[in-house]
Amino acid sequence: MIRVVLTDDHAIIRDGINSLLRDESGLEVVGEAGNGQQLLDFLETTPVDVVLLDLNMPIMDGFTTIGHLRRLYPHIKVLVLSMLDHERYVAQALEAGALGYTLKSTGRAELVYAITTVAAGQSFLCTAIGMALLRRLQSPEASVGEAPKTSSLSKRELEVLRLIAEGMTNAEIADKLFTSKRTIETHRQNIIEKTQAKNTAALIKFAASNGMLSE
Repeated sequence: MIRVVLTDDHAIIRDGINSLLRDESGLEVVGEAGNGQQLLDFLETTPVDVVLLDLNMPIMDGFTTIGHLRRLYPHIKVLVLSMLDHERYVAQALEAGALGYTLKSTGRAELVYAITTVAAGQSFLCTAIGMALLRRLQSPEASVGEAPKTSSLSKRELEVLRLIAEGMTNAEIADKLFTSKRTIETHRQNIIEKTQAKNTAALIKFAASNGMLSE
């Protein structure tokens, strides 16, 4: 039996994954954590084989958590489950010590396969990332250090970025898009990470340089 712990700051994500894996033979979700520190506290008392780990979390993010896991629990396998699909994040997570990387858009069958693969000590990249890397290698103009472009942003992230560029606050954007301020804060953080912008001014410059500002 493969013992799995889910680590993500969004309870709805953890609930969804729990539902997906609940009836899967050979897998057992033995616990949940909302951030890296909670995970480390949990591991002090509970044996685990695979950590399913988000990267963008408060208090202790995924990258920092991987480092602690490699030092304190080298036998535990780490499978990243993230919305961040750019190769820079994939490479950073794998270099830190993660054995696998999959996206939150991954289907149930592939997620189960990913967990069993890393539990066996084998590396795993989800199909979407693998195909993206293949297309990038086939593109003659691609360069290893190239920064993410607008194509790396989701449709909702592009929408949020345009509203940020219009000078709207997180609360105003949340009201306009009929969602919570926390959700907008998460989108904003994802946009910053994907575009590598350091602040709001840099985000607006990014939007302008990519022709995203309304006339």
